[in-house]
Amino acid sequence: MPYPGRFAAVPTGRRALALDVGGTKLAAGVVDGQGEVLARHQVATPRTTDPEALFATVSALLDEVRRRAGATVAAVGVGCGGPMSAGSGVVSPLNIPAWRDFPLVDRLRDRFDVPVALDNDAKALALAEGWVGAAAGRRNFLAMVVSTGVGGGIVLDGRLLDGADGNAGHIGHVIVEPDGRQCACGAQGCLEAEASGTAIAATTGRPAAEAGAAVRARTGRLVGRAVASVCNLLDLRLACVAGSVALGYGEPFFVAARAELDARARLEFSRGAVIVPGGLGHDGPLVGAAAVAWRALGHPILGDPSSATPSPATPSSATPSSATPSSASPSSASPSSAGR
Repeated sequence: MPYPGRFAAVPTGRRALALDVGGTKLAAGVVDGQGEVLARHQVATPRTTDPEALFATVSALLDEVRRRAGATVAAVGVGCGGPMSAGSGVVSPLNIPAWRDFPLVDRLRDRFDVPVALDNDAKALALAEGWVGAAAGRRNFLAMVVSTGVGGGIVLDGRLLDGADGNAGHIGHVIVEPDGRQCACGAQGCLEAEASGTAIAATTGRPAAEAGAAVRARTGRLVGRAVASVCNLLDLRLACVAGSVALGYGEPFFVAARAELDARARLEFSRGAVIVPGGLGHDGPLVGAAAVAWRALGHPILGDPSSATPSPATPSSATPSSATPSSASPSSASPSSAGR
């Protein structure tokens, strides 16, 4: 069933090809204009240092899910771990060493011949949660992914924050343990270095899903600590948290996160801020990737027409298209440096 969105932001009948690029898995889907995932498929992220081998896996995955849906698509939307370079469509996800300065937007546009839009995966989730998820109808909130890595997207006054390079919201690099573990970014004690699936596996010697009660509670506590800092900084009262670690750990994680948030968000405007599970479950990343595409095509995903302004990491000249890769003329989408 479609998710109960607040309005028809996208005309009925339009579909987007959605891609979620993660350090553990690659997921693809066909998503309609009401946020319903019509078809989906996923594979493990190849353990390779060959960028072309990884792109070949991505292309085959998108081909397969489009075949399953039998759908004509208007655009491709991508949610990918950061960092990324504004305007260029180039990605360098920390958890995927095969791609360093990889021109993902150009390669996908050449491959599928439709407009392609790219954004950070957690910012994509923020769009999804604000469109048809746990933050629908809210103009100010934080959305987080706690999975292989940790990321975030921030909506203020009804607009998704982009930042100079499209990387706003990297809550995974808020320091939560000043003398903690070394992070892949080079700093020490980042939330991602302490509470991500990768960090948990490294410190416990077993997969994050097998962590005991103490680790699950500590993970929630550290997430709550980071959320409190963001709520105090930005006058927020809602954080939607998703991802395989957060959702997999369930209630013990959220109880610990809420207790830490209550203890550390003590300003008058941040007191009473809440942490809730993401409202879209495992569909969230794909709905988010599709929302990135719809936003780039000018659809007001968050309700305010100004929210449809493409982010710096999306092609601002993307125009609506119903072309399929076999019949389309070359897309006019091109990277933009707007918003720097």
